[in-house]
Amino acid sequence: MLTLYDAPRCPYCARARIVLAEKGVEYEAVEVDLGERPAWIYEKNSTGRVPVLEEDGWLLPESAVIMEYLEERYPEPALLPADPGDRSLARLRIFRHDTFTDPYYALRRREESARAAFAVQLERLDARLDERPWLTGAAYGLADVAYVPWLLRAQQLLGIDLDPYRALAAWLERMLDRPAVAAEAAIVATL
Repeated sequence: MLTLYDAPRCPYCARARIVLAEKGVEYEAVEVDLGERPAWIYEKNSTGRVPVLEEDGWLLPESAVIMEYLEERYPEPALLPADPGDRSLARLRIFRHDTFTDPYYALRRREESARAAFAVQLERLDARLDERPWLTGAAYGLADVAYVPWLLRAQQLLGIDLDPYRALAAWLERMLDRPAVAAEAAIVATL
């Protein structure tokens, strides 16, 4: 049985939870208090960060790597496109995720320029989604999972209105039709 060292408020953990749910993989969740990290979490990941996936004593940190591992370990349903070019673009979007999250975290810290910087990132996502229905390409997948936790939190916790971003708002509506994403939205509503 897999164990996920998890924190409900953490969007990186949300990525792992969503992929596990999409794949229908059973796991045990061990909640970690991020305000007072227990000493033992540093034995699981030297940085003390979550998520960490454990299977039979084998440990894997970092949400992007966990998502890829779950995709390879549990290939059905596929969350990466079959086409190598589309797969590469999905991975590139995940790899460049920090460009999106850095302004998000600056906004959470209430830095002056953060709202404008985050708006630029929302405009970029909106433009990408105007070209294709999903960040992963023609179908829902890992790149979509990689971004949605922050968008749910931006709306719920930061009061970001996505209405000006037509394609992005429509994408989020489609995302919320997925039970795994709807479950994450329910978690965010309790934060």
